[in-house]
Amino acid sequence: MTSDEATLARLMCAAQAGDALAYRQLLGRAAPLLMRWFRRKVAPADLDDLVQDTLLAVHQRRASWDPARPFLPWLAAIARYRWVDRLRRARVRDTDALFDDIAVESGEAALIGRLGCDRLLGMLPGPQAAAIRAVKIEGLSVIEAAARLGQSESMIKVNVHRGLKRMAAAVDEDR
Repeated sequence: MTSDEATLARLMCAAQAGDALAYRQLLGRAAPLLMRWFRRKVAPADLDDLVQDTLLAVHQRRASWDPARPFLPWLAAIARYRWVDRLRRARVRDTDALFDDIAVESGEAALIGRLGCDRLLGMLPGPQAAAIRAVKIEGLSVIEAAARLGQSESMIKVNVHRGLKRMAAAVDEDR
C-alpha cells in the first residue's frame, strides 16, 4: 500500500468524482501519514483525536483541492491548521487554569504595574493603544474590538502586534 503523491492525487480525483471506495482508500492512506506527522508534535493521548479532526477537515474541504496542484502540500496545510487550532485551544485552557490560582496583587504593587502599563500605552499611537486595551486588557475578541473601535479585524490584529512590539522595545531600552 503506497502513499505517494501520484496515488493520493489519483484517489482524491476519483473521490471528487464521487467514487466512495477511492475516498475510503484515500482517508485510509492519509491517516498513517498524519499519525507520523502529529506524533512528533502532540501528546500520545491527543494523537487519535487530532488525526480524526484533520480527516474531518479534509472531508469538509475536499471540494477545495485543485487537481492541478499537488495533494500532499494541501493535506499538510490542513494538518498544520488543525494542529495550530489544537495548540490555541490548549493554551486558552491552560491560561484559564493559571489565573484561577493567582492571588490578587496588593494595592501598591497593582498600582505600580498599572502606572507602568499606562505609561507604555501612552507612548503608542492612539489606534494601537486602543486595540491593545480592548483585546489584551479588557479581553474582547478581535471581532468585538473591531466593532467597538471602528477598525477592521485585520487592522486590530496589526495594531495589537505592532503596539506590543513597540512596548517590548521600550521596556528593553529602559533596562
